[in-house]
Amino acid sequence: MPQRVTDDSAGRRVLITGTAGFIGFHLSKMLLNEGFVVHGLDGMTDYYDVQLKRRRHQMLLQHAHFTATEAMLEDSEAVARAMDEARPDIIIHLAAQAGVRYSLEEPCTYVDSNIVGSFTILEAARQAGVQHLLMASTSSVYGANELMPFVETHATAHPVSLYAATKLANEAMAHSYAHLHHIPTTMFRFFTVYGPWGRPDLALYKFVSAILNGQPIDIYNNGQMARDFTYIGDLVRAIRLLIDVPPVPVAERAESIEGDSLSPAAPWRTVNIGNGQPVALLDFITAIEDALDRPARRNYMPMQAGDVAVTWADCTLLERLTGYRPQTDIAVGVNEFVRWYKEYYDK
Repeated sequence: MPQRVTDDSAGRRVLITGTAGFIGFHLSKMLLNEGFVVHGLDGMTDYYDVQLKRRRHQMLLQHAHFTATEAMLEDSEAVARAMDEARPDIIIHLAAQAGVRYSLEEPCTYVDSNIVGSFTILEAARQAGVQHLLMASTSSVYGANELMPFVETHATAHPVSLYAATKLANEAMAHSYAHLHHIPTTMFRFFTVYGPWGRPDLALYKFVSAILNGQPIDIYNNGQMARDFTYIGDLVRAIRLLIDVPPVPVAERAESIEGDSLSPAAPWRTVNIGNGQPVALLDFITAIEDALDRPARRNYMPMQAGDVAVTWADCTLLERLTGYRPQTDIAVGVNEFVRWYKEYYDK
């Protein structure tokens, strides 16, 4: 069994970037409910509806143990002030400029947020000497790799979008800091996260909105695609459990873990967080139609630049580290999103 940290959650202090975002919001709620003290850092960028972000933050701010700083990641002075207020034991870096397709339109924002911003967080973690740094990466780093399912130890040298390239750079930057400054660091690679309070640029959100408004939905690669859809509740539970499993240098480990991605040179590893089974895009659309009880008007399109046909996570390492494996069925997760969407927009 892997070595585990057994500290009680109550009073543990964590700084989370992107707390007004989809994943950061859900993770903050979970940690607050478990007794963590959470400080959020979010730039409230207008990549999508800022009112949705502010509503998420308003809900978090109702909790006595949640405070927040509104600032851009690239603003090192503001990040330093947030660190002074948070005094974190743990940093969870989720904030980023997301989206494969948007990276074709606004590449500079990816360099600013994902490269410069992540460097700022790495410096903050170094100066604070945190117990564990956890950072979001993406399944997109597997790029042109055709081996399925994706395993953390697979080659990731051929990203096919700038978004993926910036996340791959984050992994390399974090590894160097873990090596040079002995910062226990976990990178998690997300696989198509969905669920209530999701981002409006995600397929589920766009499809539900279009179908309810009688508009067609765009289906890329003529529907010949599949994704390892990961329900948001499963994802944040996995992150919560990974908090308690900081990487330990190879020389200090009592025993090795089969298939571990632990670096031989640093307390650093990558972990896939996915559902472990790809769902065909057309089956995903059928699940949405069933949840809404109405058909979609389908507009079949060619493959978009920077996209990949299939994602599929091997989550064996996650299970070996934490004893947990995501498993929410796509129909259940889609129904939960539709319920939230109708309630939020009074449909």
